[in-house]
Amino acid sequence: MSNAMRTPAGAINVERYQGAVAEGRFRRLWNANAPGYLFLLPWLIGFFGLTLGPALISLYLSFTDFDMLQSPRWVGMANYVRIATADPKFSAAMHVTLTYVVFSVPFKLTFALLVAMALNRGLRGLSIYRAIFYLPSLLGGSVAIAVLWRQLFASDGLVNAALSHFGIEGPSWISHPNYSIYTLVALSVWQFGSPMIIFLAGLRQIPQDMYEAASLDGASKFRQFYKITLPLLTPVIFFNAVVQTIEAFKAFTPAFIISGGTGGPINSTLFYTLYLYQEAFGNFRMGYASALAWILVVIIAIFTAFSFLTSRYWVHYDD
Repeated sequence: MSNAMRTPAGAINVERYQGAVAEGRFRRLWNANAPGYLFLLPWLIGFFGLTLGPALISLYLSFTDFDMLQSPRWVGMANYVRIATADPKFSAAMHVTLTYVVFSVPFKLTFALLVAMALNRGLRGLSIYRAIFYLPSLLGGSVAIAVLWRQLFASDGLVNAALSHFGIEGPSWISHPNYSIYTLVALSVWQFGSPMIIFLAGLRQIPQDMYEAASLDGASKFRQFYKITLPLLTPVIFFNAVVQTIEAFKAFTPAFIISGGTGGPINSTLFYTLYLYQEAFGNFRMGYASALAWILVVIIAIFTAFSFLTSRYWVHYDD
């Protein structure tokens, strides 16, 4: 047998045998995994064609001067240098966006947690209340709700009409630079349904015997909340905080509708995403807008990384 393998014919037979073995192994693997890959095919097409592909193209465009009418012209880091040194609207948009994030996320999570704790007390018709409170999260991002919100906070809107019954003359909330951003914060807080559902699920996982033992020891309701509810709920709080902050950074529709796409008055509602939209589709500076988009990606990534690094000091898991 060894002599035959040393001959050319024997070597060819060994190569054919090894090839047949490899082909058979590949066929078995394919037969075992082909259904899974076929089910994944729509997602893979969407991921590479609609997510990863456009993201890589936008990264390339961020280093170019591209107006969507002519071919992109390579400019290197010029777009990023301009953003850092010669674009006052960039700093204005960042200030507005950070103000929105700092105010909307804590108020939204606090309100969602309070409602979840109220629903966790065993109300009748819990599923109905849960659906009603979740409804704003489904509708809040729509154009219709943004238009309605603009009407509510107009100078002759329902809010000022209610204040007039108490002898208070309210301003035109959406037209005043000191108040307009807070109308958008109020709209964000109104969309508390999604974190509320998650908080409610987290509250249901806390053992009731811990509260019973604390009550027997004389702990007040506030102390039970501070010593039992909050520590055991920190993983859910962490998840909601990260998700809601990312969503706040990406907010666009309310500011666009309420300000008419201008970010006014005096750039008081110029969200970062709205400024990005203006540069891309208003001024046709697609390369510059792509650079703005990637800066937003970096900002969100830094926040997320910071959140995970600091979570070890305040997020308590089962271990």
